[in-house]
Amino acid sequence: MVGTSPLIAPLPGLMIWTLVTFGLTYWVLKRFAFGRIQAAIDERRERIRRSIEEAERARDEARKLLEEHRALIGQARGQAEEILAEARKVADSQRQRVKEETEADRQRRLEETKRQIEAETHRALEQIRAEVAELTLVATAKVTGKVLDDADHRRLIEDAIKDLDFSALEQEPVR
Repeated sequence: MVGTSPLIAPLPGLMIWTLVTFGLTYWVLKRFAFGRIQAAIDERRERIRRSIEEAERARDEARKLLEEHRALIGQARGQAEEILAEARKVADSQRQRVKEETEADRQRRLEETKRQIEAETHRALEQIRAEVAELTLVATAKVTGKVLDDADHRRLIEDAIKDLDFSALEQEPVR
């Protein structure tokens, strides 16, 4: 064989020793290394599977928490609206109550003022009547030149007052 390289040439002894070495190496690797490698691969595969399951559980839990959070926000908004509506009702009722109390107080003061005006008017009329009676007595004493007794005084006062018209003063409208 001309031109063939000794490295390519099939040598039966070399082939046997290569097969024996390969078998021994395979047996050593299978006995000591492949089990550990396979266990490490299986362990890693299991950790990855657990991590994926844990991530899915966390995602589901996060989704549930998000839904609960949204529900709570909706409830909080509803409660806030209820509180605002209640506050508005309370404010309206207080405003109405204050308005009614103010109106009642105004009416009470107006009635009290009317009573005071009427009382002052009656007092003023009585004072005017007394002064008219006194002036009548003085005028009568000057005209007649004599002093009158109590019975004459009363009769003259009643006659003078009877002739006077005080009704116009009593019926004047109060403003």
